[in-house]
Amino acid sequence: MAYARTEPADQEPDIRARPPLVRELLLVAGLFLAYKFGRRAANGHVEEAFRNAGDVWGLERALHLPGEGIVQDLLLHSQTLIHAANTYYATVHFPATALFLVWLYWRRPRHYVWSRRVLAVLTASALVLHLVFPLAPPRMLAVAGLVDTGQVYGPTVYGQTPATDSMANQFAAMPSLHVGWALVVALGLIAATRSRLRGLWLLHPALTLLVVVGTANHYWLDAIVAVGLLAVLLAVCGLPRFPRSGGEETVPGAAPAPAYAQEARGEARSRGVPAETGGAAASARGDGGAAAGPGAQAPAAVCGPWQPVRATGATAAPRDRTGVAR
Repeated sequence: MAYARTEPADQEPDIRARPPLVRELLLVAGLFLAYKFGRRAANGHVEEAFRNAGDVWGLERALHLPGEGIVQDLLLHSQTLIHAANTYYATVHFPATALFLVWLYWRRPRHYVWSRRVLAVLTASALVLHLVFPLAPPRMLAVAGLVDTGQVYGPTVYGQTPATDSMANQFAAMPSLHVGWALVVALGLIAATRSRLRGLWLLHPALTLLVVVGTANHYWLDAIVAVGLLAVLLAVCGLPRFPRSGGEETVPGAAPAPAYAQEARGEARSRGVPAETGGAAASARGDGGAAAGPGAQAPAAVCGPWQPVRATGATAAPRDRTGVAR
């Protein structure tokens, strides 16, 4: 597993890693429009969407997955609760992801690059599935016996006639991008922050899962496929480095730094001097799983290459055990 290079969570953002703002705005807007028009292009496959819905419902029962109605019944005990779930479904998905990207762009530029790439590739992969496997959501499937909570209790983002809905493709249930995006947001914030409670960001995808199932907008399998796609994507693209509670980055399973190296870092920090700088530090840490040396970089795949450790044209001076040049 490769790890993407990101700036330490306890330091100021590396502005050199921040992409040009206008370019990013145009890129993100272009990706959003491509996604919206792509979903609309998948409209119209009504018969196929309902046939696939019957197959998914039967597969879930064969796998002994819990019925979606179990979650919906819990929500329907309170009109306030079901209204809150509908509101969460309709209003949190896009704004939360947008705020996540804006904050990363300003405060954690390297994390931003990783997150934007992962979100873009995940969305493109989902769009392909929407095109080749149109799927009616469980709220439309009569055999499921579920309530269309958005239409009954409100609010809803969908029209009453799914086949002619010009605002959204209602037959694009699999995979659930609500769940996929929420999980990317949670992982990105856990990697980019250093609070001891940062694991609580996982409540966002957990709550999103309960909402999309309880409102009958998605099947369990929609969420499972989204998580599976993201897992494959992370295996290809690599993970960011996750900081310890104190802010220092760590790679799961990696051996701790030697004592003399930790002492050297402590002395450097007490003098206000960064303990590691430039490509040499990245090579020493083994960023991105890349081999040390000029031109080393993390594996380049569909997510694009990470910034390489560039040669400076000068030979590094030999150093002693504390990292001081001799």
